Amino acid sequence: MYILGLESSCDETSAAVIYTDTEKNINKILSNIVASSVNEHALYGGVVPEIASRAHIEAISNVTYAALNEAGVSLSEIGCIAVTSRPGLIGSLLVGVNFAKSLAYANGIPLVSVHHIKGHIAANYLSDNPPKPPFFAFVVSGGHTSLIDVKSYDDMETVGVTRDDAIGEAFDKAGRVLGLSYPCGADMDKLAYEGDVDAIKFPLAAIKDDSLDFSFSGLKTAVINYVNRMTMKGEEINRADVAASFTKTVCDSVIKKTEMAYERYKFKKLVLSGGVAANSHLRRVLSEFCEKNGISFYCPPISLCGDNGAMIVAQGKYEYLNGNFETTALNGKASEQVCPNRVNSCE
Repeated sequence: MYILGLESSCDETSAAVIYTDTEKNINKILSNIVASSVNEHALYGGVVPEIASRAHIEAISNVTYAALNEAGVSLSEIGCIAVTSRPGLIGSLLVGVNFAKSLAYANGIPLVSVHHIKGHIAANYLSDNPPKPPFFAFVVSGGHTSLIDVKSYDDMETVGVTRDDAIGEAFDKAGRVLGLSYPCGADMDKLAYEGDVDAIKFPLAAIKDDSLDFSFSGLKTAVINYVNRMTMKGEEINRADVAASFTKTVCDSVIKKTEMAYERYKFKKLVLSGGVAANSHLRRVLSEFCEKNGISFYCPPISLCGDNGAMIVAQGKYEYLNGNFETTALNGKASEQVCPNRVNSCE
């Protein structure tokens, strides 16, 4: 079966077509088109919701038909349409959801909705060595930081979250105060290799309790205050040292809570997902942690770390197999966790 996936939860408009064969466990990406409005948002140092939703409106149709053309597949051959419906920027979500509903209804194609976080996790199912549940997942992006106990392809429980800023947001805001261009993740990654990781002491983002939660707001503020204080004194700021010390603190925070999660759940597989999964320092420390403890470590190709339609198809496949079909009553939802019991999350 061919599945069309649509993603529009933030500032990327994406459509992908994947050929899937459940019996032979085949998932072949035929196309994965991504249109980003990042250049427009860079003028403001972050995503502007209104600009993002307008960009989705302009791009959604062209991106979808470009994905179909690249895959060499017509709409009549599509067996299912999967679309991100939650969580995300509500204006952006509504563009994708309404377009998907219209396309599905007009062509008599089954429609399934996908939780954005589940989509990020499912990106790993498209790798050469896909993990099979059960496993533990760490989802890190510009809008999310979550530790998730994945019991099956559709049964998941959020056991740890950020209580304020997401890890990707902290990277962007720390990078911006250092004068880096938005988005700052890639430049922060490179700059950190040039500095001294022990040059500056920043506070850990791991909450000091027995929870598996994070708080990146304090760490972000500490970096901003440090730079402002040095500027007021007229002292030179070693940007590489700041980036290196900040990155090490982020990694130490992640490892601290991952160690606590391992002691509690004794998982045998750890999956890293989301846009910040592209960070080489984070990949390295988690890989070393897993190797030390005999845990299998998985992370998607860099091309599938950010928001994309292929990951929505990867999870949509299981929504389809479980019969979780939607009607034209489907709506977007800005805030919803994988596990609804964790009401303290900003997700």
